[in-house]
Amino acid sequence: MPDLADLLRGAVAGERLALARLLTAIESDAPGARDVLPAVFQAGRGAHLVGITGPPGSGKSTLVNALISEWRGRERRVGVLAVDPSSPYTGGSIMGDRIRMMEHAADRDVFVRSMASRGELGGLAATTWIAAAAIDAAGYDPILVETVGAGQSEVEIASLAETTVVVEVPEMGDEVQAIKAGLLEIADVIVVNKGDLPGADGAARRLRAMLSTAGGRVKRQPPKVLLTNAVTAEGVVELVDAVEAARGSAGSEDRATRRAERQVRNVLATLATRRAQASPRWAETIADVAARRLDPVTAANQLDDQP
Repeated sequence: MPDLADLLRGAVAGERLALARLLTAIESDAPGARDVLPAVFQAGRGAHLVGITGPPGSGKSTLVNALISEWRGRERRVGVLAVDPSSPYTGGSIMGDRIRMMEHAADRDVFVRSMASRGELGGLAATTWIAAAAIDAAGYDPILVETVGAGQSEVEIASLAETTVVVEVPEMGDEVQAIKAGLLEIADVIVVNKGDLPGADGAARRLRAMLSTAGGRVKRQPPKVLLTNAVTAEGVVELVDAVEAARGSAGSEDRATRRAERQVRNVLATLATRRAQASPRWAETIADVAARRLDPVTAANQLDDQP
């Protein structure tokens, strides 16, 4: 594998192949990948990280495709991280989101990277935030992160993204699901996609009503609720304007603190796990837990307490 420092320099200089190889090394934890991470973050340019989340079938990928077109029309270089669900058995994933963005494949100013969630909760892959930092260093801004959309575990995106867009669809009961999942609390912008379907206007009205009565649960200005049709791009201009306006809004400093905390906690958790796995007692401890001779809490405490 090429020297990772050289790959980073190439990525910063705009070499797409160097960026792709750097991301592969980071995701696979290749030798030397951890050593180059500080330089990746130092090379960052402060890109606007936009999370796109919502239930399966809401049209997130098609909407991301439309957003790319609009931002490119504004002469912005756009990065995309599309997280797809993984098989719980093989760990493999069908990167279907990229298919919906093929019209931008030849555009040198659009970089789309698919990632497998590999069992991570919250709709994100474990290395998403590091991959976003690398794409930032390569000069793409904004960077769109599309989550798995697996249901009621999508709120994790709020601790990663600077601006969070929650996508809903009409007449599917998603207004109720949004309350249950806490999506209304994390949203900076809410989109009722497939706005040409019957009930779209009613769904938007119900969401606005819920937000207006949220009171103490949502301690900030209620997010905008917009109607879009990702296929025809109707409402996409207004959505991009709302996303841009949300950046730097009230509460952005708190979100930045949460992002930093999540990043540090992720690194600490990874380091602790690696340290425990390097213990000569690791295999024996796991076997004891499997045989129910030891509970997982005691096992973890014993591995954590070792010198």
